[in-house]
Amino acid sequence: MQPIQDFPPSQRSQIQYLLCDIDDTLTVAGRLPAAAYAALERLTAAGIHVIPITGRPAGWCDHMARMWPIAGLVGENGAFYFCYDAQARRMVRRYWKADAERREDRARLDRIEKDILKAVPGCRVSADQAYREADLAIDFCEDVPALPMDQVEKIVTIFEQAGARAKISSIHVNGWFGDYDKLAMTRLLFREQFECDLETVRDTAIFVGDSPNDEPMFAYFTHGVGVANIRQFAHGMQHCPAWVTRKEGGYGFAEVVAVILGAC
Repeated sequence: MQPIQDFPPSQRSQIQYLLCDIDDTLTVAGRLPAAAYAALERLTAAGIHVIPITGRPAGWCDHMARMWPIAGLVGENGAFYFCYDAQARRMVRRYWKADAERREDRARLDRIEKDILKAVPGCRVSADQAYREADLAIDFCEDVPALPMDQVEKIVTIFEQAGARAKISSIHVNGWFGDYDKLAMTRLLFREQFECDLETVRDTAIFVGDSPNDEPMFAYFTHGVGVANIRQFAHGMQHCPAWVTRKEGGYGFAEVVAVILGAC
């Protein structure tokens, strides 16, 4: 991983899209600092499309799509994308699975939830679970004392043994049923909302993340950036970002934006 300050000036001016994770990428200790939000506004003012790609729930994503300076976002690790058309006052909600399928998946996830809570003392269902539509989020360090990584990996194993997919973020293990991930839904968003194939904009897009559930994005995008806290996960990742910031979380994100916009 090279310092983001070494990102070539000739490529900075080509960036048209910035995609980013939220938790511990835009946030610091669970809060959104003013520096990160201001960076989002500067990007939008510069004509760069900002698209968060997150594991956070549908309820949160509805709020962010409406109120943040973003072009849309992908939520629940690829279960859907939301885009708000302010002029028409209309929310576009696009799900990977139909309502009936999501209801069936919920019943299966409820059974897995019981198995996980019994097998891994100290974890609990995420506080934002009530606002989720497609996955199950197990908290291992957001609102509970941090669990050792072998216990986090045990949660993943229980999901996978039940036939679900599972990804570790910086705070949760997210599990779901379906052949989608962050990258798959991002492809769909670009095709349907920007009317272009994601492959055609790889060199004009940049992705910023911080944890293993961002690996599909790091593997795909030429310009992948990890905020400094990515280093705690890098040893176990097959696909690390090409670039890394000096600062952590939202302050690292602001660092990326300053580089792209030529402020440093």
